[in-house]
Amino acid sequence: MSEPPRFDRGHTDDLMSFLAASPTPYHAVANAAERLEKAGFRQVAETDAWDATAGGKYVLRGGAIIAWYVPEGATPHTPFRIVGAHTDSPTLRVKPRPDSGAHGWRQVAVEIYGGPLLNSWLDRDLGLAGRLSLRDGSTCLVNVDRPLLRVPQLAIHLDRSVNADGLKLDKQRHMQPVWGMGDAVRDGDLIAFLEETAGLPSGEVTGWDLMVHPVEPPAYLGRDRELVAGPRMDNLLSVHAGTAALAAVAGQGPTPPYIPVLAAFDHEENGSQSDTGADGPLLGGVLERSVFARGGSYEDRARAFAGTVCLSSDTGHAVHPNYAERHDPTHHPRVDGGPILKVNVNNRYATDGSGRAVFAAACEKADVPFQSFVSNNAMPCGTTIGPITAARHGIRTVDIGVAILSMHSARELCGAEDPFMLANALVAFLEG
Repeated sequence: MSEPPRFDRGHTDDLMSFLAASPTPYHAVANAAERLEKAGFRQVAETDAWDATAGGKYVLRGGAIIAWYVPEGATPHTPFRIVGAHTDSPTLRVKPRPDSGAHGWRQVAVEIYGGPLLNSWLDRDLGLAGRLSLRDGSTCLVNVDRPLLRVPQLAIHLDRSVNADGLKLDKQRHMQPVWGMGDAVRDGDLIAFLEETAGLPSGEVTGWDLMVHPVEPPAYLGRDRELVAGPRMDNLLSVHAGTAALAAVAGQGPTPPYIPVLAAFDHEENGSQSDTGADGPLLGGVLERSVFARGGSYEDRARAFAGTVCLSSDTGHAVHPNYAERHDPTHHPRVDGGPILKVNVNNRYATDGSGRAVFAAACEKADVPFQSFVSNNAMPCGTTIGPITAARHGIRTVDIGVAILSMHSARELCGAEDPFMLANALVAFLEG
């Protein structure tokens, strides 16, 4: 018999708050950590020696967070159950020399991060947020969450063919936002403005990782408010669901047969090859140290990894009503139809038949429907952290997610029920 669901529409309300409060990966992991702290988790430093105590722990590194809960009675070879996700989204990121401009306009020099739908960033009120590095080696977060920048589109009077021939954007020339007026470019203006905003002394900031974000808040959409429109659903929707699921299972009920883990990485949108990406050593190092802290040997580590399963949760494509021919003709995932199981025989996704059985069991336990997604054979298939996680750590991995429209747009669209259905499935998976 299925169990009562842990999450309902209130989870979607909270997702919208999480999206609004997380304009960058750094803010996302800080907000996830705050939620875990309320559930009893504590941060551990990578530079400290780790102990064998039970309970919830987490590591923060840049825009990544690894959190896990060690139940009482866990052995050194107890396997893990991992929810994997990523914290980054396609956007415009500020260059090392940000102050730019021409013809009486003051602009901010930006670089394209990942693969955004460029046109979705035009004529949109944009804020600026990120991480500031200070002279003493510390960092602080900053968020200008008001209309500050705008990438203005060329008027149709100056491009009469745009509707007939399509919009063509040069990433260097056409995507630089304006943020004021002035004839002279003054180096240091943007950072000085951010120092003042953050309440820092002048000259205190020596480094920065900054990105723009749309300031329009997430909103329910549709006649019956059955849809949600908002930014960064790819892939903060999964980060939020994984955080909620891990907090829900921590310390609840009898000792589970697994150690539940949340692994939310940065830099998925540009290949995952960094010290905070899925192709880096962060996850493997944390899991190994957890085994060794509980007195385990290399043999225990091998046994634990052999029994470990990871659900790589990322958004996928719902069938588009205006472009149905772009989808596989027999696989049409719909919003609010439940989470999707992603399959690709060329290993762009890590799912195989045994992985499907694991996910099907979790959905059955949670009384959640699920759908299958495959790409049209004539279309290239995207990928996720799933194959990377499977290959790097030798652990069974299953690719899943939530079906959305407008992926990689500045503002994406999902069903209002899918987020909490995903979270309920993740709870069932983590409980084993």
